[in-house]
Amino acid sequence: MAEPLIVARQLVKRFGEFTAVDGIDVEVQPGEAFGFLGPNGAGKSSTMRMIGCVSPVTSGTLRLFGMDPATHGSQIRARIGVVPQLDTLDVEMSVQENLWIYGRFFDLPRAEAKRRAAELLEFAQLTDRAGSVVENLSGGMKRRLSIARSLINNPELLLLDEPTTGLDPQARHVLWDRLYRLKQQGVTLVLTTHYMDEAEQLCDRLVVMDQGRIVAEGSPRDLIERYSTREVLELRFSAGTNSDSITGVHGIGDRQELLPDRVLVYAHDGEAALAEAHARGLQPESALVRRASLEDVFLLLTGRSLAD
Repeated sequence: MAEPLIVARQLVKRFGEFTAVDGIDVEVQPGEAFGFLGPNGAGKSSTMRMIGCVSPVTSGTLRLFGMDPATHGSQIRARIGVVPQLDTLDVEMSVQENLWIYGRFFDLPRAEAKRRAAELLEFAQLTDRAGSVVENLSGGMKRRLSIARSLINNPELLLLDEPTTGLDPQARHVLWDRLYRLKQQGVTLVLTTHYMDEAEQLCDRLVVMDQGRIVAEGSPRDLIERYSTREVLELRFSAGTNSDSITGVHGIGDRQELLPDRVLVYAHDGEAALAEAHARGLQPESALVRRASLEDVFLLLTGRSLAD
């Protein structure tokens, strides 16, 4: 196995008395798609800023490409691309001008910057909008442009902080396709997200963070098999009665969970669990049996809803 591209040992980030990242250990292999999954405030973005060499490490060790960001920050930044959570595009300039100018930050000759820009516009499906002012683009187009801009220096590592937040489903799938293509080309991807389906689609391996700590690590499938049953029964009762109804499902399946809008029953056979609920006289307004997902793992490990 190749040497890890990123190695963090007991990594800590504090802001005054507040500890945002609390002694985490992480390794990312070259060519891997690695994810930080967790609710808002879990420490994901603080970790990414340290990896991106824009926020100093409070304590612990961090190495990228075998180098220390504290002493080799400029060399590391030359080899990475960063897509921040909020787009930082020059909205009054054109799409292609954003790429040309960004290329100059990496000392690319003007002709090379224009050649790279043309390639990246095609990759991002923005060639027909090359002359358009960025301010007039849709949210999905701006996000694809941010990714294209981050690739102007042919990075070996691409950091993406909440890459699809605020995008509609069609734009998210287009973006996922672009990221998958980058991975096929050998680019290492490190992303943060609180979208469970995004983590399942993109990540070879991920960590679940909560309150600055890592609470689980593995592939999406491994985590589902380790922390959940094969199936989940979702029961919806009339408004305001879910908390009363959960007592009726106690003992059905392996575990029961109360959410604001539904009752979840974790069972290896969801249909059998539903039959038992009906046999007990329960009359939900709706019932759904589905396969377990990362969302179930997330709720178990963090104890929070996705809206937090």
